[in-house]
Amino acid sequence: MNLFRSEEHARKWASFNPEFEKTLKPFSFWADLFSNPIFRARKRPDYISWLRSEEAKQARKELGAKMP
Repeated sequence: MNLFRSEEHARKWASFNPEFEKTLKPFSFWADLFSNPIFRARKRPDYISWLRSEEAKQARKELGAKMP
């Protein structure tokens, strides 16, 4: 992941690929996305089985709705 001061700076970057322009989002968007329980629960000892729970299914649904 590369962090830029603005979208303008990202577009001026020598390795900028216009195909990924839809992923240019503010940091707050990415922070919110990765605060989803799917990411926070990875430290659970029962993480794999937890992924089958209703809570995890709802978290995946919310995560999918937020994806660019």
